[in-house]
Amino acid sequence: MEKRERPEVGRRAEALAAEQLERAGLRILARNWRRAEGELDLVADDSGTCVFVEVRSRTGEERGHPLEAITARKRAQVIRTARVYLDAEAPRAAGYRFDVVAVTFWEDGRAPDVTHVPDAFQVG
Repeated sequence: MEKRERPEVGRRAEALAAEQLERAGLRILARNWRRAEGELDLVADDSGTCVFVEVRSRTGEERGHPLEAITARKRAQVIRTARVYLDAEAPRAAGYRFDVVAVTFWEDGRAPDVTHVPDAFQVG
């Protein structure tokens, strides 16, 4: 995949992730919420729980599964940005959690694999 194709793949993955989350009953509150500290791919409400969703995607398996891209550094950045979101937006929520949605696109035309991992990582 060429570098210029990555943003389009990321947008497609985020759209598929949002669709899957909505089918599971979550309500999308924000997409690509950005501040100097970082970006949150999706923010959703799950029956009163504020859910910060990191979306990772790959085309094929050559570079591994998308879940492998959730490094300690990435988790720390998402947590840092989530704190800024909570301060800035003050959502009415009983709690929060961090989910991951992994999307693998196949070049042979198969439907993408979409995997939702609720509560994928914790603060601390």
